[in-house]
Amino acid sequence: MDSSASKTFAILFLAITTLLTPHLRAAAPSKQAVDYPFFEKPGSAAASSAACPTSSTAAALHPNWTTCLLDHRAEQATTARASRECGTEWGEACSESVMRAAREQGTAGWLRSVRRRIHEWPELAFEEHETSRLVREELERMGIEYRHPLAKTGVRAWVGTGGPPFVAIRADMDALPIQEAVEWEHKSKVAGIMHACGHDAHVAMLLGAAKILKSREHFLKGTVVLLFQPAEEAGNGAKRMIRDGALENVEAIFALHVSHEHPTGVIGSRPGPLLAGCGFFKATITRKAAGAGNPHRSVDPVLAASAVVISLQGIVSREANPLDSQVVSVTSFNGGNDLNTVPESVVLGGTFRAFSNTSFHQVMRRIEEVTVEQSGVFRCDASVDFFEKEDMIYLPTVNDDHMYEHVRKVGADLVGRGNFRVVQPMMGAEDFSFYSQVVPAAFFYIGIRNEELGSTHIGHSPYFMIDEEVLPVGAAAHVAIAERYLIEHG
Repeated sequence: MDSSASKTFAILFLAITTLLTPHLRAAAPSKQAVDYPFFEKPGSAAASSAACPTSSTAAALHPNWTTCLLDHRAEQATTARASRECGTEWGEACSESVMRAAREQGTAGWLRSVRRRIHEWPELAFEEHETSRLVREELERMGIEYRHPLAKTGVRAWVGTGGPPFVAIRADMDALPIQEAVEWEHKSKVAGIMHACGHDAHVAMLLGAAKILKSREHFLKGTVVLLFQPAEEAGNGAKRMIRDGALENVEAIFALHVSHEHPTGVIGSRPGPLLAGCGFFKATITRKAAGAGNPHRSVDPVLAASAVVISLQGIVSREANPLDSQVVSVTSFNGGNDLNTVPESVVLGGTFRAFSNTSFHQVMRRIEEVTVEQSGVFRCDASVDFFEKEDMIYLPTVNDDHMYEHVRKVGADLVGRGNFRVVQPMMGAEDFSFYSQVVPAAFFYIGIRNEELGSTHIGHSPYFMIDEEVLPVGAAAHVAIAERYLIEHG
Protein backbone atom coordinates (compact mmCIF):
# COMPACT_ATOMS: atom_id res chain seq x y z
CA MET A 1 0.00 0.00 0.00
CA ASP A 2 1.53 3.37 -1.00
CA SER A 3 1.80 6.28 1.47
CA SER A 4 -1.19 8.23 0.10
CA ALA A 5 -3.41 5.16 0.32
CA SER A 6 -2.13 4.49 3.86
CA LYS A 7 -3.00 8.03 4.96
CA THR A 8 -6.45 7.77 3.36
CA PHE A 9 -7.09 4.49 5.20
CA ALA A 10 -5.91 6.03 8.49
CA ILE A 11 -8.30 8.95 8.16
CA LEU A 12 -11.16 6.55 7.28
CA PHE A 13 -10.27 4.46 10.36
CA LEU A 14 -10.39 7.61 12.50
CA ALA A 15 -13.87 8.44 11.22
CA ILE A 16 -15.16 4.94 11.94
CA THR A 17 -13.72 4.88 15.48
CA THR A 18 -15.23 8.30 16.16
CA LEU A 19 -18.69 6.97 15.27
CA LEU A 20 -18.31 3.68 17.16
CA THR A 21 -16.59 4.90 20.35
CA PRO A 22 -19.82 5.85 22.24
CA HIS A 23 -21.35 2.43 21.53
CA LEU A 24 -18.21 0.55 22.44
CA ARG A 25 -17.91 2.54 25.65
CA ALA A 26 -21.49 1.80 26.64
CA ALA A 27 -20.98 -1.92 26.08
CA ALA A 28 -17.62 -2.14 27.84
CA PRO A 29 -17.70 -3.77 31.29
CA SER A 30 -16.83 -1.49 34.21
CA LYS A 31 -13.41 -2.14 35.74
CA GLN A 32 -13.21 -2.62 39.50
CA ALA A 33 -9.83 -0.92 39.93
CA VAL A 34 -7.18 0.85 37.90
CA ASP A 35 -3.63 -0.53 37.94
CA TYR A 36 -0.85 1.84 36.97
CA PRO A 37 2.65 0.55 36.18
CA PHE A 38 5.03 2.59 38.34
CA PHE A 39 8.27 1.36 36.83
CA GLU A 40 7.81 2.30 33.16
CA LYS A 41 11.22 2.94 31.62
CA PRO A 42 12.21 4.54 28.31
CA GLY A 43 11.67 2.08 25.50
CA SER A 44 8.82 0.25 27.26
CA ALA A 45 5.41 -0.16 25.68
CA ALA A 46 4.06 2.57 27.93
CA ALA A 47 6.86 4.92 26.86
CA SER A 48 6.16 4.20 23.18
CA SER A 49 2.47 4.85 23.73
CA ALA A 50 3.25 8.07 25.55
CA ALA A 51 5.25 9.22 22.53
CA CYS A 52 2.11 9.36 20.40
CA PRO A 53 1.10 12.82 19.13
CA THR A 54 -1.71 14.53 21.01
CA SER A 55 -3.92 15.35 18.01
CA SER A 56 -6.02 12.77 16.16
CA THR A 57 -4.78 13.90 12.72
CA ALA A 58 -1.11 13.64 13.74
CA ALA A 59 -1.76 10.32 15.45
CA ALA A 60 -3.09 8.94 12.18
CA LEU A 61 0.31 9.60 10.57
CA HIS A 62 2.38 8.07 13.43
CA PRO A 63 4.34 4.85 12.63
CA ASN A 64 2.23 3.02 15.26
CA TRP A 65 -0.87 4.83 14.06
CA THR A 66 -3.45 2.19 15.05
CA THR A 67 -2.25 2.10 18.66
CA CYS A 68 -1.98 5.89 18.78
CA LEU A 69 -5.48 6.43 17.41
CA LEU A 70 -7.05 3.95 19.82
CA ASP A 71 -5.17 5.46 22.76
CA HIS A 72 -6.16 8.94 21.68
CA ARG A 73 -9.83 8.04 21.33
CA ALA A 74 -9.80 6.25 24.71
CA GLU A 75 -8.20 9.28 26.37
CA GLN A 76 -10.78 11.60 24.80
CA ALA A 77 -13.59 9.35 26.02
CA THR A 78 -12.19 9.23 29.56
CA THR A 79 -11.70 13.00 29.63
CA ALA A 80 -15.25 13.60 28.38
CA ARG A 81 -16.66 11.17 30.94
CA ALA A 82 -14.63 12.81 33.74
CA SER A 83 -15.90 16.26 32.68
CA ARG A 84 -19.49 15.04 32.94
CA GLU A 85 -19.17 13.06 36.16
CA CYS A 86 -16.52 14.59 38.45
CA GLY A 87 -18.58 17.63 39.35
CA THR A 88 -21.38 15.53 40.84
CA GLU A 89 -19.95 12.15 41.83
CA TRP A 90 -16.57 10.46 41.95
CA GLY A 91 -15.95 7.65 39.50
CA GLU A 92 -13.19 5.70 37.83
CA ALA A 93 -12.88 8.35 35.12
CA CYS A 94 -12.11 10.96 37.79
CA SER A 95 -9.26 8.87 39.22
CA GLU A 96 -7.86 8.29 35.74
CA SER A 97 -8.14 11.97 34.88
CA VAL A 98 -6.29 13.04 38.03
CA MET A 99 -3.52 10.48 37.57
CA ARG A 100 -3.10 11.45 33.92
CA ALA A 101 -2.80 15.12 34.87
CA ALA A 102 -0.13 14.31 37.47
CA ARG A 103 1.87 12.09 35.13
CA GLU A 104 1.70 14.45 32.17
CA GLN A 105 5.27 15.03 31.04
CA GLY A 106 5.40 18.74 31.85
CA THR A 107 3.95 18.29 35.33
CA ALA A 108 6.12 15.28 36.21
CA GLY A 109 9.26 17.13 35.09
CA TRP A 110 8.28 20.22 37.05
CA LEU A 111 7.70 18.09 40.18
CA ARG A 112 11.21 16.65 39.93
CA SER A 113 12.66 20.13 39.44
CA VAL A 114 10.89 21.51 42.52
CA ARG A 115 11.92 18.59 44.67
CA ARG A 116 15.56 18.87 43.58
CA ARG A 117 15.71 22.61 44.26
CA ILE A 118 14.46 22.01 47.79
CA HIS A 119 16.80 19.05 48.27
CA GLU A 120 19.86 21.08 47.29
CA TRP A 121 19.15 23.77 49.88
CA PRO A 122 17.78 22.03 53.00
CA GLU A 123 16.81 24.03 56.09
CA LEU A 124 16.32 22.99 59.71
CA ALA A 125 13.22 23.43 61.85
CA PHE A 126 11.81 26.97 61.86
CA GLU A 127 14.59 28.05 59.49
CA GLU A 128 12.78 27.04 56.28
CA HIS A 129 12.83 30.60 54.91
CA GLU A 130 13.95 29.81 51.35
CA THR A 131 11.75 26.72 51.14
CA SER A 132 8.80 28.82 52.27
CA ARG A 133 9.71 31.49 49.70
CA LEU A 134 9.80 28.85 46.94
CA VAL A 135 6.36 27.60 48.01
CA ARG A 136 4.88 31.09 47.96
CA GLU A 137 6.39 31.94 44.58
CA GLU A 138 4.97 28.78 43.02
CA LEU A 139 1.55 29.45 44.56
CA GLU A 140 1.59 32.98 43.16
CA ARG A 141 2.37 31.65 39.67
CA MET A 142 -0.67 29.39 39.98
CA GLY A 143 -2.88 32.25 41.13
CA ILE A 144 -3.53 30.59 44.50
CA GLU A 145 -4.18 32.73 47.57
CA TYR A 146 -2.26 32.06 50.78
CA ARG A 147 -1.50 33.37 54.25
CA HIS A 148 2.03 33.68 55.66
CA PRO A 149 3.61 33.35 58.13
CA LEU A 150 2.13 30.71 60.38
CA ALA A 151 4.50 29.13 62.90
CA LYS A 152 7.26 31.48 61.66
CA THR A 153 7.80 29.98 58.18
CA GLY A 154 4.57 28.07 57.50
CA VAL A 155 2.09 28.76 54.69
CA ARG A 156 -1.69 28.23 54.56
CA ALA A 157 -3.12 28.28 51.03
CA TRP A 158 -6.58 27.48 49.69
CA VAL A 159 -8.24 26.42 46.43
CA GLY A 160 -11.93 26.10 45.65
CA THR A 161 -15.15 27.94 46.39
CA GLY A 162 -13.91 29.65 49.56
CA GLY A 163 -16.86 28.14 51.41
CA PRO A 164 -17.57 24.90 53.28
CA PRO A 165 -16.80 22.13 53.53
CA PHE A 166 -13.09 22.71 54.20
CA VAL A 167 -10.64 19.80 53.93
CA ALA A 168 -6.91 20.17 54.60
CA ILE A 169 -3.79 18.48 53.23
CA ARG A 170 -0.48 18.94 55.01
CA ALA A 171 3.20 18.67 54.01
CA ASP A 172 6.21 19.19 56.29
CA MET A 173 9.19 21.26 55.10
CA ASP A 174 12.14 20.83 57.48
CA ALA A 175 15.38 18.89 56.99
CA LEU A 176 17.73 17.12 59.41
CA PRO A 177 21.23 17.84 60.80
CA ILE A 178 22.80 15.02 58.76
CA GLN A 179 25.65 15.12 56.24
CA GLU A 180 24.42 13.62 52.96
CA ALA A 181 26.47 10.63 51.78
CA VAL A 182 24.63 10.06 48.49
CA GLU A 183 26.74 11.24 45.54
CA TRP A 184 24.45 12.63 42.85
CA GLU A 185 23.95 15.78 40.82
CA HIS A 186 21.54 17.38 43.30
CA LYS A 187 23.30 16.51 46.56
CA SER A 188 22.74 18.91 49.47
CA LYS A 189 24.81 22.07 49.10
CA VAL A 190 24.57 22.85 52.83
CA ALA A 191 27.19 21.16 54.98
CA GLY A 192 25.76 18.98 57.72
CA ILE A 193 22.12 19.37 56.68
CA MET A 194 20.11 17.01 54.50
CA HIS A 195 16.57 16.10 53.52
CA ALA A 196 16.93 12.59 54.96
CA CYS A 197 13.25 12.01 55.67
CA GLY A 198 11.61 12.93 52.35
CA HIS A 199 10.11 16.28 53.32
CA ASP A 200 11.43 17.78 50.09
CA ALA A 201 9.27 15.26 48.22
CA HIS A 202 6.30 16.01 50.49
CA VAL A 203 6.47 19.72 49.61
CA ALA A 204 6.82 18.98 45.89
CA MET A 205 3.82 16.63 45.98
CA LEU A 206 1.62 19.18 47.74
CA LEU A 207 2.64 21.89 45.27
CA GLY A 208 1.82 19.45 42.50
CA ALA A 209 -1.57 18.85 44.07
CA ALA A 210 -2.12 22.61 44.26
CA LYS A 211 -1.39 22.96 40.56
CA ILE A 212 -3.79 20.17 39.56
CA LEU A 213 -6.50 21.32 41.97
CA LYS A 214 -6.32 24.82 40.52
CA SER A 215 -6.85 23.40 37.02
CA ARG A 216 -9.83 21.43 38.35
CA GLU A 217 -11.20 24.19 40.55
CA HIS A 218 -14.53 24.12 38.71
CA PHE A 219 -15.06 20.58 40.07
CA LEU A 220 -14.46 21.48 43.73
CA LYS A 221 -17.58 21.48 45.92
CA GLY A 222 -15.90 23.34 48.77
CA THR A 223 -12.42 24.47 49.76
CA VAL A 224 -9.12 22.58 49.91
CA VAL A 225 -6.69 24.03 52.48
CA LEU A 226 -2.99 23.40 51.74
CA LEU A 227 -0.71 23.48 54.80
CA PHE A 228 3.05 23.78 54.36
CA GLN A 229 4.33 23.16 57.88
CA PRO A 230 7.73 23.82 59.46
CA ALA A 231 9.48 21.84 62.17
CA GLU A 232 7.96 18.38 62.12
CA GLU A 233 11.29 16.99 63.28
CA ALA A 234 11.38 19.41 66.22
CA GLY A 235 8.01 18.15 67.41
CA ASN A 236 6.21 21.45 67.75
CA GLY A 237 5.60 22.72 64.21
CA ALA A 238 2.06 21.33 64.07
CA LYS A 239 1.14 22.76 67.48
CA ARG A 240 2.27 26.23 66.45
CA MET A 241 0.46 25.96 63.09
CA ILE A 242 -2.76 25.09 64.93
CA ARG A 243 -2.21 27.94 67.36
CA ASP A 244 -1.84 30.33 64.40
CA GLY A 245 -5.12 29.26 62.79
CA ALA A 246 -4.11 26.51 60.34
CA LEU A 247 -7.26 24.51 61.07
CA GLU A 248 -9.72 27.39 60.94
CA ASN A 249 -13.02 26.00 59.52
CA VAL A 250 -11.29 22.70 58.63
CA GLU A 251 -13.38 19.59 59.27
CA ALA A 252 -10.89 16.89 58.18
CA ILE A 253 -7.19 16.66 57.41
CA PHE A 254 -4.92 14.22 55.55
CA ALA A 255 -1.16 13.79 55.07
CA LEU A 256 1.29 11.29 53.60
CA HIS A 257 4.84 10.18 54.26
CA VAL A 258 7.22 8.45 51.86
CA SER A 259 8.20 4.94 52.94
CA HIS A 260 11.10 2.70 51.91
CA GLU A 261 9.11 -0.32 53.14
CA HIS A 262 6.81 -0.35 50.11
CA PRO A 263 7.53 -0.40 46.36
CA THR A 264 7.26 2.92 44.58
CA GLY A 265 3.67 4.06 44.20
CA VAL A 266 2.12 1.59 46.66
CA ILE A 267 -0.15 3.28 49.21
CA GLY A 268 -0.57 1.96 52.76
CA SER A 269 -2.39 2.89 55.94
CA ARG A 270 -4.56 1.38 58.67
CA PRO A 271 -7.51 2.38 60.86
CA GLY A 272 -6.82 3.34 64.48
CA PRO A 273 -3.29 3.62 65.93
CA LEU A 274 -0.68 3.99 63.20
CA LEU A 275 2.31 5.67 64.88
CA ALA A 276 3.31 5.74 68.53
CA GLY A 277 3.33 8.65 70.88
CA CYS A 278 6.90 9.58 71.72
CA GLY A 279 8.41 11.44 74.65
CA PHE A 280 11.85 12.03 76.13
CA PHE A 281 12.98 12.28 79.74
CA LYS A 282 16.03 13.42 81.66
CA ALA A 283 16.38 12.37 85.30
CA THR A 284 18.85 14.06 87.66
CA ILE A 285 19.72 12.00 90.74
CA THR A 286 21.59 13.91 93.45
CA ARG A 287 23.15 12.65 96.68
CA LYS A 288 22.23 14.23 99.98
CA ALA A 289 25.19 16.25 101.24
CA ALA A 290 27.29 14.99 104.15
CA GLY A 291 29.83 16.92 106.24
CA ALA A 292 33.57 16.32 105.88
CA GLY A 293 33.68 14.79 109.38
CA ASN A 294 30.93 12.28 108.52
CA PRO A 295 31.91 10.63 105.25
CA HIS A 296 30.02 7.47 106.21
CA ARG A 297 26.81 9.47 105.90
CA SER A 298 27.51 10.27 102.28
CA VAL A 299 25.65 8.25 99.62
CA ASP A 300 26.38 7.09 96.08
CA PRO A 301 24.13 8.50 93.32
CA VAL A 302 25.72 6.10 90.80
CA LEU A 303 24.30 3.16 92.73
CA ALA A 304 20.92 4.88 93.01
CA ALA A 305 20.87 5.70 89.29
CA SER A 306 21.81 2.12 88.40
CA ALA A 307 18.88 0.84 90.43
CA VAL A 308 16.61 3.32 88.66
CA VAL A 309 17.70 2.03 85.25
CA ILE A 310 16.90 -1.56 86.25
CA SER A 311 13.56 -0.63 87.85
CA LEU A 312 12.41 1.35 84.79
CA GLN A 313 12.51 -1.87 82.77
CA GLY A 314 9.69 -3.26 84.88
CA ILE A 315 7.22 -0.59 83.70
CA VAL A 316 6.74 -2.36 80.37
CA SER A 317 7.58 -5.96 81.33
CA ARG A 318 5.45 -6.08 84.51
CA GLU A 319 2.88 -3.29 84.28
CA ALA A 320 1.83 -3.00 80.62
CA ASN A 321 -0.75 -5.16 78.88
CA PRO A 322 1.24 -7.42 76.52
CA LEU A 323 -1.22 -6.56 73.74
CA ASP A 324 -0.65 -2.81 74.25
CA SER A 325 2.81 -2.13 72.84
CA GLN A 326 4.95 0.23 74.91
CA VAL A 327 8.65 1.11 75.12
CA VAL A 328 10.85 2.61 77.84
CA SER A 329 14.52 2.91 76.89
CA VAL A 330 17.34 4.50 78.89
CA THR A 331 19.81 5.77 76.30
CA SER A 332 22.25 7.91 78.30
CA PHE A 333 23.97 7.72 81.71
CA ASN A 334 26.43 10.37 82.87
CA GLY A 335 28.14 10.64 86.24
CA GLY A 336 31.06 12.77 85.14
CA ASN A 337 34.67 12.01 84.19
CA ASP A 338 36.50 11.90 87.55
CA LEU A 339 37.54 8.29 88.13
CA ASN A 340 38.54 8.87 91.77
CA THR A 341 35.51 10.69 93.18
CA VAL A 342 31.90 9.77 93.84
CA PRO A 343 29.92 12.33 91.83
CA GLU A 344 27.46 14.75 93.34
CA SER A 345 24.84 13.73 90.78
CA VAL A 346 24.10 11.42 87.90
CA VAL A 347 22.02 12.38 84.88
CA LEU A 348 20.30 9.68 82.87
CA GLY A 349 17.82 9.98 80.05
CA GLY A 350 15.92 8.18 77.36
CA THR A 351 12.70 7.84 75.43
CA PHE A 352 9.27 6.26 75.94
CA ARG A 353 6.54 5.32 73.46
CA ALA A 354 2.97 4.02 73.44
CA PHE A 355 0.05 3.68 71.02
CA SER A 356 -2.72 5.32 73.03
CA ASN A 357 -2.96 8.58 74.94
CA THR A 358 -3.96 6.70 78.10
CA SER A 359 -0.98 4.35 77.96
CA PHE A 360 1.36 7.16 76.98
CA HIS A 361 0.51 9.30 80.00
CA GLN A 362 0.52 6.25 82.27
CA VAL A 363 4.09 5.42 81.21
CA MET A 364 5.09 9.05 81.68
CA ARG A 365 3.68 9.10 85.22
CA ARG A 366 5.35 5.83 86.18
CA ILE A 367 8.78 6.94 84.90
CA GLU A 368 8.66 9.83 87.33
CA GLU A 369 7.35 7.75 90.24
CA VAL A 370 9.89 4.95 89.80
CA THR A 371 12.79 7.37 89.44
CA VAL A 372 11.93 9.46 92.49
CA GLU A 373 10.97 6.56 94.78
CA GLN A 374 13.85 4.28 93.79
CA SER A 375 16.35 7.12 94.32
CA GLY A 376 14.86 7.69 97.76
CA VAL A 377 15.60 4.09 98.72
CA PHE A 378 19.28 4.97 98.28
CA ARG A 379 18.88 8.27 100.16
CA CYS A 380 19.13 10.37 97.00
CA ASP A 381 16.91 13.12 95.63
CA ALA A 382 15.64 12.96 92.05
CA SER A 383 13.80 15.12 89.55
CA VAL A 384 12.53 14.24 86.06
CA ASP A 385 12.21 16.63 83.12
CA PHE A 386 9.96 15.60 80.21
CA PHE A 387 10.80 18.69 78.12
CA GLU A 388 7.14 19.74 78.01
CA LYS A 389 8.04 23.43 77.76
CA GLU A 390 10.08 22.64 74.64
CA ASP A 391 7.08 20.81 73.09
CA MET A 392 9.14 17.65 72.63
CA ILE A 393 6.21 15.30 73.23
CA TYR A 394 4.51 13.70 70.23
CA LEU A 395 1.09 12.18 70.90
CA PRO A 396 0.09 8.89 69.20
CA THR A 397 -1.06 9.22 65.58
CA VAL A 398 -4.49 7.58 65.47
CA ASN A 399 -6.42 7.45 62.20
CA ASP A 400 -10.12 8.18 62.33
CA ASP A 401 -11.97 5.11 61.03
CA HIS A 402 -14.04 7.08 58.50
CA MET A 403 -11.07 9.10 57.23
CA TYR A 404 -9.00 5.93 56.87
CA GLU A 405 -11.81 4.35 54.85
CA HIS A 406 -11.80 7.41 52.60
CA VAL A 407 -8.05 7.02 52.00
CA ARG A 408 -8.50 3.30 51.34
CA LYS A 409 -11.18 3.87 48.71
CA VAL A 410 -9.22 6.63 47.00
CA GLY A 411 -5.97 4.67 47.08
CA ALA A 412 -7.51 1.49 45.70
CA ASP A 413 -9.21 3.39 42.87
CA LEU A 414 -6.13 5.43 42.05
CA VAL A 415 -3.35 2.83 42.07
CA GLY A 416 -5.31 -0.44 42.00
CA ARG A 417 -6.51 -2.67 44.81
CA GLY A 418 -3.35 -4.72 44.68
CA ASN A 419 -1.29 -1.58 45.30
CA PHE A 420 -3.08 -0.56 48.49
CA ARG A 421 -1.91 -2.26 51.67
CA VAL A 422 -3.12 -2.37 55.25
CA VAL A 423 0.09 -1.76 57.20
CA GLN A 424 1.18 -2.64 60.72
CA PRO A 425 1.58 0.06 63.42
CA MET A 426 5.08 1.48 63.80
CA MET A 427 6.97 2.84 66.81
CA GLY A 428 7.96 5.95 64.88
CA ALA A 429 6.29 9.24 65.79
CA GLU A 430 4.78 12.19 63.89
CA ASP A 431 3.56 15.59 65.01
CA PHE A 432 0.64 15.18 62.57
CA SER A 433 -0.92 13.62 65.67
CA PHE A 434 -1.68 17.10 67.02
CA TYR A 435 -3.96 17.82 64.07
CA SER A 436 -5.78 14.54 64.72
CA GLN A 437 -6.51 15.73 68.27
CA VAL A 438 -8.54 18.61 66.81
CA VAL A 439 -10.30 17.23 63.70
CA PRO A 440 -10.83 13.77 62.14
CA ALA A 441 -7.63 12.81 60.36
CA ALA A 442 -5.86 10.11 58.39
CA PHE A 443 -2.16 9.61 57.74
CA PHE A 444 -0.86 7.26 55.06
CA TYR A 445 2.36 6.04 53.47
CA ILE A 446 3.42 6.04 49.83
CA GLY A 447 6.19 3.68 48.76
CA ILE A 448 9.56 4.81 47.37
CA ARG A 449 11.43 1.49 47.46
CA ASN A 450 13.34 0.84 44.25
CA GLU A 451 16.34 -1.43 44.65
CA GLU A 452 17.66 -0.60 41.16
CA LEU A 453 18.07 3.05 42.16
CA GLY A 454 19.26 2.30 45.69
CA SER A 455 16.13 3.77 47.24
CA THR A 456 16.15 1.29 50.12
CA HIS A 457 17.54 3.19 53.11
CA ILE A 458 15.44 4.17 56.10
CA GLY A 459 14.68 7.75 57.00
CA HIS A 460 17.33 9.68 58.93
CA SER A 461 20.08 7.77 57.12
CA PRO A 462 22.81 9.75 55.30
CA TYR A 463 22.18 7.38 52.37
CA PHE A 464 18.44 8.11 52.22
CA MET A 465 17.13 8.79 48.73
CA ILE A 466 13.81 8.49 46.92
CA ASP A 467 12.55 7.16 43.62
CA GLU A 468 11.17 10.33 42.01
CA GLU A 469 8.60 8.29 40.08
CA VAL A 470 6.56 8.59 43.28
CA LEU A 471 6.08 12.36 42.93
CA PRO A 472 3.16 12.32 40.44
CA VAL A 473 1.48 9.50 42.36
CA GLY A 474 1.67 11.44 45.63
CA ALA A 475 0.34 14.61 43.99
CA ALA A 476 -2.54 12.66 42.43
CA ALA A 477 -3.33 11.00 45.78
CA HIS A 478 -3.62 14.40 47.47
CA VAL A 479 -5.91 15.70 44.72
CA ALA A 480 -8.16 12.65 44.67
CA ILE A 481 -8.47 12.54 48.46
CA ALA A 482 -9.42 16.22 48.70
CA GLU A 483 -11.66 16.47 45.64
CA ARG A 484 -13.55 13.27 46.42
CA TYR A 485 -13.97 14.30 50.05
CA LEU A 486 -15.65 17.55 48.99
CA ILE A 487 -17.99 15.71 46.61
CA GLU A 488 -19.01 13.16 49.26
CA HIS A 489 -19.28 15.59 52.18
CA GLY A 490 -20.51 18.72 50.44
